[in-house]
Amino acid sequence: MAKENNAVKEQISNDPSSKIEAIKNLIFGENIAAYNSEFEKVKKDISLKKKELEDFIDDTRKELNQAIDNLSTDINIRITELEDSLADKAETLDSKKVDKKTLGNLLISLGEKISQK
Repeated sequence: MAKENNAVKEQISNDPSSKIEAIKNLIFGENIAAYNSEFEKVKKDISLKKKELEDFIDDTRKELNQAIDNLSTDINIRITELEDSLADKAETLDSKKVDKKTLGNLLISLGEKISQK
């Protein structure tokens, strides 16, 4: 045991950084352990908050994608309904419209009837 203590003392006396480390441990030993413990707690808390935030972002992304899909489907349905309605109105106009030849024949017929009287 005495040999080990002498070896440690010799190593400390030969290495200036070891001296500084030993002095630091003597002065701040308890405080450093407390700081390290606090830093570990903070790191764990940050990791937990980061995970929660990532989960929240993923959930929000899924909800937004679902809302976009629903909106896209709704818009497509409405566009289809408008196209059908427009086609029906165009067909109704075609059936109500008198073509020029028929109108001309009606006017000639009307003119002949007027001239006969």
